[in-house]
Amino acid sequence: MTAIVIIPARYGSTRFPGKPLAPLNGKPLIRHVYENSKKSKLAEDVIVATDSENIFNAVLEFGGKAVMTSKEHASGTDRIAEAAGALDYDIIVNVQGDEPLIKAEMIDDVIRLLDDKRAAMGTLVKKIEDPEEIFDPNVVKAVFDNDGFAMYFSRAPIPFDRDEWRSAFSVQRSTPLYPPLIKGGHGGVNWYKHIGIYSYRRDVLLSLAKMEPVELEKTEKLEQLRALVNGFRIKVKETTCETVGVDTPQDLERVKKWLSLSS
Repeated sequence: MTAIVIIPARYGSTRFPGKPLAPLNGKPLIRHVYENSKKSKLAEDVIVATDSENIFNAVLEFGGKAVMTSKEHASGTDRIAEAAGALDYDIIVNVQGDEPLIKAEMIDDVIRLLDDKRAAMGTLVKKIEDPEEIFDPNVVKAVFDNDGFAMYFSRAPIPFDRDEWRSAFSVQRSTPLYPPLIKGGHGGVNWYKHIGIYSYRRDVLLSLAKMEPVELEKTEKLEQLRALVNGFRIKVKETTCETVGVDTPQDLERVKKWLSLSS
């Protein structure tokens, strides 16, 4: 099967306008994502799908490939679907344009997941080590079955440890759950966070882009629930790699510090 990485990159981020062009160690943010993606052994090519001529030109200037897409897209998935519709690849990998620390092995992992003919999509999860992340709604949790297929994704702490955590609700239902309540769960239960990189079979991606958002998706604000509700199976693999998405200028400063420590 042939595979390509498509990086959606829009200019008009609410919290960080022009984010893909923000400088990071002498290069625009999008260049870090592009160059790390090019290191994949299994993806045959990498392109940026953008709604901005500034981003388009910046990618061409550093020798990358880019295509212009509509400014009307509501999500990165819609944007890569437009680009994928004009391409002839079996597998489309969505690497977010604000993930400068993405690793090639992560891309190769999600491509290999689609060797399983039962899988419509592939994605990654990482075991949660910081207890606070279990209760952080900005950290998406995932549960999956014995064959590695996703059962659900949620911003809530799933699985919910009834015996360990129910005391937090015993006095008042609005009482928050605090990390000190976590004692590792029962019977070796672990919690996993979702790492937002996806591989799609091309026909699956194009079908999902045509579907209306489902209620669970609108409630949790998680696009992958559209796939699950409509019967598409998402295979997951555990990774040890950590990424840092850049949503704000403060996030960018954290990435700069991380790069300086790791260099």
